[in-house]
Amino acid sequence: MRQLIIIAAAGENNALGINNDLPWHLPDDFKRFKTLTTGHKIIMGRKTLESFPKALPNREHIVITRDKNYTPKFPCTMAHSIENAIELITDEESAFIIGGGEIYKQAMEFATDIELTRIHDSFEADTFFPSIDTNEWKLVNEAYHPKDKKHQHDFTYLTYRRK
Repeated sequence: MRQLIIIAAAGENNALGINNDLPWHLPDDFKRFKTLTTGHKIIMGRKTLESFPKALPNREHIVITRDKNYTPKFPCTMAHSIENAIELITDEESAFIIGGGEIYKQAMEFATDIELTRIHDSFEADTFFPSIDTNEWKLVNEAYHPKDKKHQHDFTYLTYRRK
């Protein structure tokens, strides 16, 4: 069965980022992101792609842009809507929606799961994660990670599944 998984890290105020960058540095969350997404297709908006210094290894990049003449800086599959991007995922595959804010909003109605790292602080941001409607989503797993020498903030991994 095809799985479409939204994966994100957001502050208590749903902050995702500012100026196309993350307002935090959480090495364990980066490792988890890599573990979960490696070997899968990743769907993102153009701005998210442009925030990467290089392609993420061992993942097929699907980039959504309305600009039909857009040329990405490294090999990607282009899509011009969230529906178009989802059509590129077979019934046997899992794919991850990795941002940004507008893509997350559009993907909410299609997603089967959400992997959210909730950072226990609020941040100044210009991009935000959409609210999770608990009438549609059930929290099925959570794991708390306290702040430490490598992590300036407490955070919790939250896994939601569509009801």
